[in-house]
Amino acid sequence: MTDPLIFDGHNDLLLRIYNNDVLPGADGFQGSGGRQIDLSKAKTGGFGGGFFAIYVPDSTSLGNDDDMMATSYDLPLPSEIPWSDASKVAMAQAAILLDLERDGALRICKTVADIRAALADGIMAAVMHMEGAEAIDRDMACLDVLYAAGLRSLGPVWSRPTRFGHGVPFRFPSTPDTGPGLTADGRRLVARCNALGVMLDLSHLNEAGFWDIASLSQAPLVATHSNAHALTPHSRNLTDRQLHAIRDSDGMVGLNFAVAFLREDGRMDADTPVDRMLRHLDHLIEHLGEDRVGFGSDFDGAVVPKDIETIAGLPALRAALRAHGVDDALMQKLCQDNWLRVLNLTWKDS
Repeated sequence: MTDPLIFDGHNDLLLRIYNNDVLPGADGFQGSGGRQIDLSKAKTGGFGGGFFAIYVPDSTSLGNDDDMMATSYDLPLPSEIPWSDASKVAMAQAAILLDLERDGALRICKTVADIRAALADGIMAAVMHMEGAEAIDRDMACLDVLYAAGLRSLGPVWSRPTRFGHGVPFRFPSTPDTGPGLTADGRRLVARCNALGVMLDLSHLNEAGFWDIASLSQAPLVATHSNAHALTPHSRNLTDRQLHAIRDSDGMVGLNFAVAFLREDGRMDADTPVDRMLRHLDHLIEHLGEDRVGFGSDFDGAVVPKDIETIAGLPALRAALRAHGVDDALMQKLCQDNWLRVLNLTWKDS
């Protein structure tokens, strides 16, 4: 059996294009200009698509990978970004995704049927996602506009605070219990996303915010790119208690490839064996079940194991999974079916 294309829970390609690290348009998406993700690498690696994040960068530096090579670290987070600034960047990145679709590089998918069709047609399937909701106004008019453009997944925060809640710092070692939960606006955002059928992403949210959404949301709980805190005690990872809540809601977790969240020492070191991913995968499956785990790579936004490096290296992950005893049925679930299952439960028009 040919291994299925991988549908992935998170990437930051739009930010790379916005920052001019990648040439815009389909031509710049064909080959070496595409960084960790491009069409040539997708064909080599069997990458079918996934969640394309809209993310507003900060003008100040969070730090660099060297800061996350220490035995412990706590990187100070930037301040909240004003809506007037964030909305311009978010709209520009949404426009980049629309341009890529017009150029034929990918297809924006608003329903599960759209994703299945794109995968079958060999066209990269793209779900518009927002990582940090700074660009959503209090009246949520921007949410309605972005929903019409294709937004189907939203994380209320990317680590730094927003008007909706608080995220976790990049801190090791640390629990995710690092501050207060959702604001009143955050609670309204949960209700509005539930009403629209926009998936709420719990990755980057602190533990108090996690439990707020768990108590408020009518949809499955989902963390698009997070790992197991029991194996790597990083603030970004999920405790077993959080995993059990996700399981009980029939949600899921996308395994994050970022090495700092995989290694026991929390170091951002690319010299990380792929078997560290398998250890986290085993733990997630143990606590969530085989139907609630997929991939959430963070390609173009993180340092990943050097044996994978880009989406062209995904065959190394598949080979490791096969050697680890993953059979055809579980491979299909991990690569595609579990994401499609939870989206079918969440999206109103799936």
